[in-house]
Amino acid sequence: MNMLTVNLGEQSYDILIDSGVLATLGRLCVGRGLAGRVAVITNPSVAALYADLIHKSLADAGNQVTVLQIPDGEGYKNTTTLNRVYDELIEAGLNRTSFIVALGGGVVGDLAGFAAATYMRGIPFVQVPTTLLAQVDSSVGGKTAVDHPRGKNLIGAFYQPRLVLIDVATLSTLPKREFLAGLAEVVKYGVTIDQAFFDYLEQNSDRILAMEPGCLAYVIQRCCELKARVVELDEKETGLRAILNYGHTLGHAFETLAGYSSMVHGEAVAIGMACAARVSVACGHCTVEDSARIIDLLNRFGLPFTPPQVEKRHLMDTLLTDKKCGSGVIKFICNRGIGDHVVENLTTEQLLTLSGLEV
Repeated sequence: MNMLTVNLGEQSYDILIDSGVLATLGRLCVGRGLAGRVAVITNPSVAALYADLIHKSLADAGNQVTVLQIPDGEGYKNTTTLNRVYDELIEAGLNRTSFIVALGGGVVGDLAGFAAATYMRGIPFVQVPTTLLAQVDSSVGGKTAVDHPRGKNLIGAFYQPRLVLIDVATLSTLPKREFLAGLAEVVKYGVTIDQAFFDYLEQNSDRILAMEPGCLAYVIQRCCELKARVVELDEKETGLRAILNYGHTLGHAFETLAGYSSMVHGEAVAIGMACAARVSVACGHCTVEDSARIIDLLNRFGLPFTPPQVEKRHLMDTLLTDKKCGSGVIKFICNRGIGDHVVENLTTEQLLTLSGLEV
């Protein structure tokens, strides 16, 4: 089993990566002092595949297990669902010595993590991500949140898990659209941090799309390594960690305006990255050729890169609620060439003009 450690002092935790390791969850939790009552938060799709296995693993380790299912989809990552989870945690008798397991993709991980951060002022939780997007991005780093009708992830907290257990084998049951969506976050790391990794993605795109196990394991581990190093340097996103928002400023806006329904998160991020590449060219941070390589890789991975038709005033209103916006100015992440990054302070008008979204 490959192991990475996110070094955050008393909040440090391990990321374990292997194939066919879900059954080890119970003993891994016990080894980290997690025992007693546990709530597994998941959704119906994932529960049908893995809930029984996870339940048995945790129960065999001596835990009293409750499985809570929340509806599937970003549209349910809200306070209504969160309050229902609180109700079920109370009914199941969870207390401050209990813990939560988030079993699923980014929606489950974000909501379960926020529930853990706030229930009885905070109880431990474990991330068991089952989608590519969650494995390479959202399960690592301690960002937890629910959405608000006026913006994505506006209600949340930084709250680190005690453990992240990544079973690469779960990707074999992932719908193709969700797998491709996860590749957007993978591309992000290469564009903003690691040119050699971007080159690897270009050279191995066919193997990645064919889901070759060894290739996927390397991609997931490299993404986790890169994110872990950024989080260690800037846990609360006061500076460097903002680079992980590349493609997300406009991506979140498109996602919000679509009502979290017509596009999934990774698709919105892919479009946002294509826009960010255009902004980077316009600001002189990268060449037209660099931008073309980014968009070509997104295209090869079956990801969208053309912005949806949205009204300018609605887009501007949504951008103004973005967490990175202050006094009408957005800290916008650009790519410096490929493999590096730079921050531009842009008004919403400037951003829309530079990205070609002014009409």
